[in-house]
Amino acid sequence: MSFEPRLGRILLFITGVLLAWPVSAQPGFPEDVTRFIEGREACDHFRGEAPYDAERRKFLEQQAQKFCAGTDKQLAELRKKYQGDTAVTTKLAEYETDIEPPSRR
Repeated sequence: MSFEPRLGRILLFITGVLLAWPVSAQPGFPEDVTRFIEGREACDHFRGEAPYDAERRKFLEQQAQKFCAGTDKQLAELRKKYQGDTAVTTKLAEYETDIEPPSRR
């Protein structure tokens, strides 16, 4: 099994995901909320992928760390900051509160 073709497929997949990702997925929300949503959507994507072998598991763990680190705290801060904004709080309610391991919060 060659590592390079597999890495190439992974990079191609990531490029496709990023090209398909809307530049501003949530128009009308404040910029900090939009940034959170875009990052958390990437986080949730990688959290939901199957680690079918050790290489894939390592890749998914790296991506989850990249996109998920700090999002529990960000979510709590945004919920507090925008508690009077029904549209924002409704959107933020879609996200799980505690996704990070206790050591990573």
